[in-house]
Amino acid sequence: MTRSRATAIGFTAVLMWALLALFTIGSAPVPPFLLNALCFAIGGIIGLIWTARRGFGVLRSVSWRVYAFGSLALFGYHALYFSAFRLSPTAETGLIAYLWPLFIVLLSGLLPGERLGFWHILGALIAFAGAALIVLGREQGGEGSALGLGLAFLCALTWAGYSVASRRLGAVPTESVTVFCLVTAALSLAVHLMVEPTLWPQGVFGWASVLALGLGPVGLAFFTWDVGMKRGDIQLLGVASYAAPLLSTLALVAAGIAKPSVAILAAAVLITTGAALAAWASAKRVKSSDDQSLL
Repeated sequence: MTRSRATAIGFTAVLMWALLALFTIGSAPVPPFLLNALCFAIGGIIGLIWTARRGFGVLRSVSWRVYAFGSLALFGYHALYFSAFRLSPTAETGLIAYLWPLFIVLLSGLLPGERLGFWHILGALIAFAGAALIVLGREQGGEGSALGLGLAFLCALTWAGYSVASRRLGAVPTESVTVFCLVTAALSLAVHLMVEPTLWPQGVFGWASVLALGLGPVGLAFFTWDVGMKRGDIQLLGVASYAAPLLSTLALVAAGIAKPSVAILAAAVLITTGAALAAWASAKRVKSSDDQSLL
């Protein structure tokens, strides 16, 4: 698989995450951890179908340490995310939680064979400014708390760390994400039974929203993201991830849940500019490497 194709596959995860807010709203009143359990169970079923192509023997070749790492990362990210918003349901919490693409770009410079350039960092900062316009422009009630903001920061670090570490686990088959999903579903169900009331989706639309979440944003997306992180352009994917809050808002506008605004247009310009800078920097690096190989 080529680097560009893996990058394109990884970006499909960003497109799917853009529908996360829309389907989450449609899944009300399901509490967070029950929703997590349902969605990751569906994602695990998708993984079993994915794995069946190569045979389930491929899962036996993966170390239990990798399974523990991936499962705790997926569960930990969502646990921190939900807890952060319960303690601090503010736009600032969302903005801090969305630092993970910037952290991916910065941490990628520590990976062997990767080189972090000035234009990657500038592109990430410009795209982050665009995401900030979207997140801070959302109407959210409630008061913030230092603990909630701190959990949001840990949430961003958790996802960035998992994504970058996936690159170091390049030899581990993507089928391992199947186990990550199933274990996360089991852990989420256990937490739900301990701390949440059981409220099921309402009507056909509610169940359809849960199914859509499990098939896409909280299912297949983790498999395609794994491909992108292991074999694609990690800096470009990090910057391009800022398209998620923009596309999410556009999806809400299309559904009539949110209203169009000048801020959305400005955010689109900033995110597109940031992604273009990162893409240009990556293309320039590839060309430079090709030129040196010819010498």
